[in-house]
Amino acid sequence: MCRHLAYVGPPVTLARLLTEPQHSLDEQSWRPAGQRHGTVNADGFGVGWYPDERDTSGGDSGFPHPARYRRAVPIWADANLPELTGNIRSHAVLAAVRSATEGTTHDETAAAPFRDGRWLFSHNGAVPDWTRLPTGLTSAELLALDAHSDSALLWAMIVRRLRQGEPPAGALAAVVRQVAAARPTARLNFLLTDGRTIAATAWGDTLWYRTGPATALVASEPDDTPGDWREVPDRSLLLATTAGVRILPLHTPRPHHKESQPMTDGDLTLADQLPADYFTLRLPADARDGLGPQASPRCS
Repeated sequence: MCRHLAYVGPPVTLARLLTEPQHSLDEQSWRPAGQRHGTVNADGFGVGWYPDERDTSGGDSGFPHPARYRRAVPIWADANLPELTGNIRSHAVLAAVRSATEGTTHDETAAAPFRDGRWLFSHNGAVPDWTRLPTGLTSAELLALDAHSDSALLWAMIVRRLRQGEPPAGALAAVVRQVAAARPTARLNFLLTDGRTIAATAWGDTLWYRTGPATALVASEPDDTPGDWREVPDRSLLLATTAGVRILPLHTPRPHHKESQPMTDGDLTLADQLPADYFTLRLPADARDGLGPQASPRCS
């Protein structure tokens, strides 16, 4: 298992998110409070951040590409980190401390965040017998895995869907359902961001979120910064922007479900019927229009 977080909001130093708060991600590496599996997260760490949104050099569709810093040592053992985190500022961050799944790579390539274009990704959990998981990936996609790990394999499954134009919510939900159908005991807490929107799943471990003025922070467990932390129910999908948070249920997949069919559970349908930019561009705009100039963001 791991501990991870994702942030969107006004630019802050990386230290403000990773090391300065009481019970920060740094402390969660050696003394997690809500971790259900494993005791420490000492198998590496990583942080990804986005440059100023006005600088889109190298980006796609107006999105800047993120930078990363990853190590295979415990976060507390990196003497360079305090100087980096104290001087780098960003409006969007994804970071993780790692507890490696048995049989996975131990070098820094297996440390989150994983990256593809504008996307950053982290997985908190484990997939039993992951090397024989039916994924539908091609040989070329399997050979291109970032690392020999269940997280890298899951990321490849998600990347395939993102590259095909699926919205982030649909891509995460589809992979959760596909893996859970084959490995019912898998733990699949995902974090995915493009620097503007956070998509996350709670499936087998804890997930919390906190909002503030034009700010959203999603994490495996709360730090001790004053604020209204709220726990995300298990088997849920979370979507967060600086305008607010939305939570949708993710139901256990039925054996007869076919991946090619729309994913419908009661009144919830996650299918490829929304524009590809809905959750990254149109949803925040819709939320701002609905709130109006005098209203405050509301969370569900």
